[in-house]
Amino acid sequence: MKKILTLGLLPALALAACNGGTTENSTANTADGGVSNAGLATDAMTPGNEADNALMTGEAATPSQKFANDVGASDFFEIQSGKMAQEKAQNQALKDFGGMIVQHHTESTQKLTAAGAKAEPAIVPNPALNAEQEANLAALEKAEGAAFDALFKQQQTVAHEKALTLLKGYESDGDVAALKAFAADAQKVVQSHLTKIKSL
Repeated sequence: MKKILTLGLLPALALAACNGGTTENSTANTADGGVSNAGLATDAMTPGNEADNALMTGEAATPSQKFANDVGASDFFEIQSGKMAQEKAQNQALKDFGGMIVQHHTESTQKLTAAGAKAEPAIVPNPALNAEQEANLAALEKAEGAAFDALFKQQQTVAHEKALTLLKGYESDGDVAALKAFAADAQKVVQSHLTKIKSL
């Protein structure tokens, strides 16, 4: 039993570690009225959730669970980088874009969680960042001034292109109706973000 609990805790500890550099930003944004996803990002990773069964039993995640995990991580990355843009970007348009993606990707996580709850068995996103997302957030933390603005814009373009591919793929090949509907709806928002960031 101790071994199972330890496995369940690993994703939460990993996310806590990679998010350590952004805690201050999250707190600051929440204090002045910004949107925080702290609860959304961590609730899905609480040990004992039924949908963590793949992690806790050592079984490979189903394609639908992997999709939910990947979208959850994408949302979490966007929220954290958006908060940094609100604080660090020099260009006001990028600050505004940062605020928009914090709001929209927080809403996306809520919709994803609701869609996953309709699956049998329920699917709960486990939004552990991948190595590239961790490295990108670390690079944003270090960047300042015009260098931050350029890096943020470049990262956002690539991240939204990848998210769009992920959503289109699941809408086409996924096997959970509620998640397929989510994927179709989320594409509109992601495409609007991609169009916007390319114009800035």
